[in-house]
Amino acid sequence: MFFGGYAYHGSTFEQTYRCYPASFFDKPHLESGDKVIMPPSALDRLASLHIEYPMLFELHNDATQRISHCGVLEFVAEEGMVIMPYWMMQNMLLQEGDTVRLKNATLPKGKYVKLQPHTSDFLDISNPKAILEKTLRNFSCLTTGDSIMVAYNNKQYYIDIVETKPASAVSIIETDCEVDFAPPLDYKEPEKPQQATAASKAAAEGGETVVEEEPKFKPFTGSGKRLDGKASKLQSSEVPSTARSAPSDSNKRANQQTSQPATSGASNSTRQKTGKLVFGSSANNNKEPQKAPVKDDEPPKKDEPKFLAFTGKSYSLKR
Repeated sequence: MFFGGYAYHGSTFEQTYRCYPASFFDKPHLESGDKVIMPPSALDRLASLHIEYPMLFELHNDATQRISHCGVLEFVAEEGMVIMPYWMMQNMLLQEGDTVRLKNATLPKGKYVKLQPHTSDFLDISNPKAILEKTLRNFSCLTTGDSIMVAYNNKQYYIDIVETKPASAVSIIETDCEVDFAPPLDYKEPEKPQQATAASKAAAEGGETVVEEEPKFKPFTGSGKRLDGKASKLQSSEVPSTARSAPSDSNKRANQQTSQPATSGASNSTRQKTGKLVFGSSANNNKEPQKAPVKDDEPPKKDEPKFLAFTGKSYSLKR
């Protein structure tokens, strides 16, 4: 094998070239796929061999022992050089003008591929599946360990090839391939809320779990109003028993006033003259204090009959 020449090994093609990126020759469309441009002499040699189509090649970087695979797009490059996508040169750790060895290869059709995006931004695309399917149409093969580039909306997304089946390098031309995604490299699991953990620790230290009772739903608890402005009978009858039993502030004050000693009335009685009527609070000083009415003596109120649905008599049309 020598630079710029062929090494013949039976029916195999193997050649060493100097590699250059597609930007050097104004061919930006190469960046969207995995195909290279080779010189016309390579076509002459491949035509004389019985090589299976599509033409696939194995790339070797002898300096770093990196291996990848690619397809061929055209045979219009200058002799002794090959034009490659820049992202492929990054995978192979190649610089402009470095030597790379190409060898024809036959790869099985892929059945399963596992991908891992570098950043979570790729998952924020509205339809990443459609974008990925459109990009992979420009690819002829995938190799485990490579990183492919997906261009979308003026942004470049890099995706690692984590696993391929049934081999470490597979062809994806005219095949049904199952695609699986691994979490992105910068993905972080959401942290658990600290409030819940602090509450659980406090409950564990106290030894008792305090369960807050949730308010139950009570239907039809609102207040009704009449159109004529009068108070409804149902509202007056549905007064809670606690409100009846609790004495109001005005009743307490009245009881306190009646429980005062009668000495004040005796002192004011000397000021009154006989045969005259005295109007005012002192008029009742000689009288005994009135006792507060006892509620227990009142007759119990009768509960008004409540409305009961479907309690009428039934009649039959047949006799």
